[in-house]
Amino acid sequence: MINVHARATFSPEGSFKLTTIERRDLKPHDVLIEIKYAGICHSDIHTARGDWGPVQYPLVPGHEIAGIVTDIGSEVTKFAVDDRVGVGCMVDSCGECVNCRKGEEQYCLEGNVGTYAAIDRYGQYTQGGYSTHIVVTEDFVVRIPDGLELDVAAPLLCAGITTFSPLRHWGAAPGKKVAVVGLGGLGHMAVKLAHAMGAEVTVLSQTLKKKEDGLKLGADHYYATSDPETFKKLAGSFDLIVNTVSAQIDINAYLSLLALDGTLVNVGAPPEPLSVQVFSLIPQRRSFAGSMIGGIRETQEMLDFCAEHNIAPEIEVISAKLIDEAWERVLTSDVRYRFVIDISTMENE
Repeated sequence: MINVHARATFSPEGSFKLTTIERRDLKPHDVLIEIKYAGICHSDIHTARGDWGPVQYPLVPGHEIAGIVTDIGSEVTKFAVDDRVGVGCMVDSCGECVNCRKGEEQYCLEGNVGTYAAIDRYGQYTQGGYSTHIVVTEDFVVRIPDGLELDVAAPLLCAGITTFSPLRHWGAAPGKKVAVVGLGGLGHMAVKLAHAMGAEVTVLSQTLKKKEDGLKLGADHYYATSDPETFKKLAGSFDLIVNTVSAQIDINAYLSLLALDGTLVNVGAPPEPLSVQVFSLIPQRRSFAGSMIGGIRETQEMLDFCAEHNIAPEIEVISAKLIDEAWERVLTSDVRYRFVIDISTMENE
């Protein structure tokens, strides 16, 4: 076993403490990565606080990981020492089911292995990127293009791919009208990506306080959903709506904004159920869908797309000792737009 330093939470409401965790010794196809940066995702908070079900403690979250390869297993062919690499929300899957064979490992029928809070094929509890090193099989590691700095690359491994995948799947492109609900960690990436894909982009936010940001990020229009006139004015307007918020909203009101054959896709994951009336769907043949992250192939495509189009998240780099404060700020939407932990500060108290 390899002992590494990490920041872990020891209870649903507990603060983060410096600790030591074990990483497995390298298997033939494993890659040892020295983590340089780890993004903070709202999913980290939901998981650690038990919003999506009980978890085992201590827990080391983090599934937006960017770093450098420092060692490889004897049969690794995809990576070499000193390569710039990333790890996202999953670290393994069955590799045999129909979805895995299609390159859609995120939808593995046997269940993919999460980067943290999961049991891997060796029976070990996975721990995430709020740590100095991680060991991952080479098939679940992606290459970070030279055009992306490691700090901005980290959030792309979740926020980037979570928005890129539905935009690609539902055809964001020139001539398409795309709305993004919420301008946070996910939403600001959805705006940048949809704009780069050539779509006409509208932000739907509770207020207009981030309007200037939204327009700078690439939005063509920006509306406040707290204004009832917004839903009247925009009725039947959009081919695709990407809902990025992790809280309850009136889904039926947003479905009314879809054009014929339009789709509202949820990428935010509130713990509470969302209520949908069938007559919000039937009249215009509308669809209500969900989307996860992308597979490894699509994640690499997303990174290459971002490097080609000079797309990077807006980040605030923090010391590891400020994780608790950063989490509280995420919960109050006090970040523009993604926190990234500088892992070189891991051992600072």
